Amino acid sequence: MGFSALLLLFPLVFLLSNPTWVCGNEELRALMDMKASLDPESRYLPSWTINGDPCDGSFEGVACNEKGQVANVSLQGKGLLGKLSPAIAGLNHLTGLYLHYNSLYGEIPREIANLTYLVDLYLNVNNLTGEIPREIASMENLQVLQLCYNQLTGSIPIQLGALKNLRVVALQSNHLTGAIPASLGDLGVLVRLDLSSNNLFGSIPTSLADAPSLKVLDVHNNTLSGNVPPVLKRLDDGFLYEYNLGLCGVGFSSLKACNASDHVNSSRPEPYGAATRDIPETANVKLPCNGTQCLNSSKSNQSTTSITVGIFVVIIALSAIGILTFTLYRRRKQKVGGSFHITDGHQSTDEAMCAYKKNGSPLVSLEYSSGWDPLADSRTFNGYSQDIFQSLRFNLDEVESATQYFSELNLLGKNCYSATYKGVLRDGSVVAVKSISKTSCKSDEAEFMKGLNMLTSLRNDNVVRLRGFCCSRGRGECFLIYDFVANGNLSRFLDAKGGDGEVLEWSTRVSIVKGIAKGMAYLHAYKANKPVLVHQNISADKILIDQRYNPLLADSGLYKLLTNDIVFSALKGSAAKGYLAPEYATTGRFAETSDVYAFGVVLFQILSGKHEITSSIRLAAESSKFQEFIDPNLNGRFFEYEAAKLAKIALLCSHESPFERPSMETIVQELVNCSSCL
Repeated sequence: MGFSALLLLFPLVFLLSNPTWVCGNEELRALMDMKASLDPESRYLPSWTINGDPCDGSFEGVACNEKGQVANVSLQGKGLLGKLSPAIAGLNHLTGLYLHYNSLYGEIPREIANLTYLVDLYLNVNNLTGEIPREIASMENLQVLQLCYNQLTGSIPIQLGALKNLRVVALQSNHLTGAIPASLGDLGVLVRLDLSSNNLFGSIPTSLADAPSLKVLDVHNNTLSGNVPPVLKRLDDGFLYEYNLGLCGVGFSSLKACNASDHVNSSRPEPYGAATRDIPETANVKLPCNGTQCLNSSKSNQSTTSITVGIFVVIIALSAIGILTFTLYRRRKQKVGGSFHITDGHQSTDEAMCAYKKNGSPLVSLEYSSGWDPLADSRTFNGYSQDIFQSLRFNLDEVESATQYFSELNLLGKNCYSATYKGVLRDGSVVAVKSISKTSCKSDEAEFMKGLNMLTSLRNDNVVRLRGFCCSRGRGECFLIYDFVANGNLSRFLDAKGGDGEVLEWSTRVSIVKGIAKGMAYLHAYKANKPVLVHQNISADKILIDQRYNPLLADSGLYKLLTNDIVFSALKGSAAKGYLAPEYATTGRFAETSDVYAFGVVLFQILSGKHEITSSIRLAAESSKFQEFIDPNLNGRFFEYEAAKLAKIALLCSHESPFERPSMETIVQELVNCSSCL
């Protein structure tokens, strides 16, 4: 072979010996196509350049595996305003796709099914429309499917039953219709299925109820009907079924008993079963049949078939009318903020980046240990001696006795992940017992113990004290026992009108501001036995007021015990009330400055006496127009120089830029320097 031939052959040999270079080129083109679609104005992904290398760390949110192939695209909370491009199919080595908490619109491209190595698919909390692609069934390695809080329509594809590795399916708060596919019961490792707040109808398939690993089934806020499979009682609090007027069953506290017609369903084939794959997905209504008719169905003549089809059509029509009527009724009553469950289940971006170089899919899937018992009887657990916690441990008998067996009369409050009861211990002290389901707690017991250790270490006059805890494997719950705070939270003192509520005096308000600041400064400070702790959910509801009107921060560090989907749920509520710092929408991260922003909002609330802080209140504070931003219920009984000082602090703390906000330590010092603020 001549020298010229060798020169011609060399490029080919180079390409064949460097497959990652070729692959990288193809993936680079796919990424640039994705950028053009996800970020059409090129505002949020400037680091993605045609001359760059996706695997050298320069592409924001992109990580590669050890072979130099793009393995993760993590762009949650970036403010993306575009669409998901079919070019995503070019990243065929992808194991994790995290585009949640953006403003993406349009349909989910069917080409996404080309990602056969994908383990985690997070497209939740966007504005996606259209149907869930049936082609998704080819993604055989998929473990987590998060599509909740979008505008998706159509029915749930029966093909999902082919994804044998699926552990978590979250489709809640869309506009999905049709029946629940019985094929989902074929998912042997499915742990969590959330179909709540859709327009689903029909019965709950028995095959799904029998799914061996299922721990959480949430179907509340739909139009389901029929007999609830009794086996679902095994899920206890993990089975959520409220606001389905047609459901009935025995052994479920809020369900009516079934009549004869309801029981008919239990003996018939499930929707979308192996023998019914030809039934349209949105027409999954079961027809009445007795044993003889069902046994002889194969011998039915054409006339019987026609009659059956006619009945089938009539039932569909009646069901559609019923669904429409009930949907309109339910939509009027439904408040998104009250039942929002954003299911993210991932670490923060910073934490994830630390793990990117180790493997292709560093973010752990949501799953819950069947043997959950973080306080087992062993003397040590992952380095934590049980002696450390022994003095703080309560047994279940003490907790049940204190709350009178969790009597409704003692219920102080309830939300999507916990219930809080007032209790009296045997020594006569009054406590608040927060009950948290195991499905809301971190599944990794080492992480749970680490979080619990954090909570027990908090000691400050302005932080609610954790007196102890109790974890019950039998009940599947963990109980946190706090000091009871008699005056409720700060919210009850806001928007007081006339004699409708208690009006706080000016000196009391100043004292409350100082106490909140001290409590937050304590959380943010590094101590020998306590790292820096960001509260993440500062609000008027989380500031309790004791009998001496001393403020105490509630739920400090609680997110360390909770799954990320629960934490994100709280963040959504915080955003709705105006406490969430604006930069979170683009960074997806929390820092001390985020807490400071929330403190600024709370300070405005204390000054104005109002829940809602409008732009006019801010403008009035900037101009020192006291009569326009100071609570009129004070009738002018306040000191203007103090009001001006506090207004300035509130404005700085709630500044749009986190870099302009002072630290809590600085704020405490400012209040100390103001002699009248003491």
